[in-house]
Amino acid sequence: MVWSGIDRRKFPRANYKCLVTLRKKDGVQTFTTQTENIGAGGVCVILPERLDIFASVDLVITLVEGRPPIKTGGSIVWTVKSCDPKKLKANCYDTGIEFVDLSKENYQLIEKVVVELSANDEGN
Repeated sequence: MVWSGIDRRKFPRANYKCLVTLRKKDGVQTFTTQTENIGAGGVCVILPERLDIFASVDLVITLVEGRPPIKTGGSIVWTVKSCDPKKLKANCYDTGIEFVDLSKENYQLIEKVVVELSANDEGN
């Protein structure tokens, strides 16, 4: 059975590879990784270990070159062990993170990127 969670999303997502630095709020661990996809409501990243659901994290997202990175808080909302050997490591986790304090400006920037990417996908 294929997971149909994407159909229930409130915010559209786009497959967009960008650099993300994630730090657990306790400050003990920091991960630098890439996105699987991004939307105005959150991001899916690839992590080398499983983080607890509802754990709070700080994110720095380098979305557009030449612009300052987006800094926001997030909350882990799901995590799934990845079986894709092409990803960073054989044992890695696709991790869904909901933005919790994204500024209006950054929300609009992410929305714009998602709309542009969606339009490009439809044109191909």
